Amino acid sequence: MVGQAFRPDWWGKARRAALGLRATTLGASGAGHSVYVILLHDPRRAEPWGVYVGQTSRDPDLRFDQHKAGYKASGAARRFGVRLLPDLVDHLNPMRRWEAAELEAALAEAFVAAGVPWVEGGH
Repeated sequence: MVGQAFRPDWWGKARRAALGLRATTLGASGAGHSVYVILLHDPRRAEPWGVYVGQTSRDPDLRFDQHKAGYKASGAARRFGVRLLPDLVDHLNPMRRWEAAELEAALAEAFVAAGVPWVEGGH
């Protein structure tokens, strides 16, 4: 298992990309959605580390547990999910539903642009 201090080579660029995004509805009335990022690891891949980007009306910790249990799960998050990466999204949450959907896609695009070799979700 990967320790809390582990950071893939692309971590710094991915973090800067995520911190460059802002939620305009952060903490607004009715803001009950969150975006979340899961660290993925598949040792069979040439670039074994990646991320899954999602959004939820639930607590991100609970949503991660649901992915791992197979409930409404992304296959990548269920099979390869290691842990949440809250450092990348805590500054965005909570927000309104429409913005969570937009930022989910924007985060995935930002991670690809930052050089994260494997990005899942974001739709």
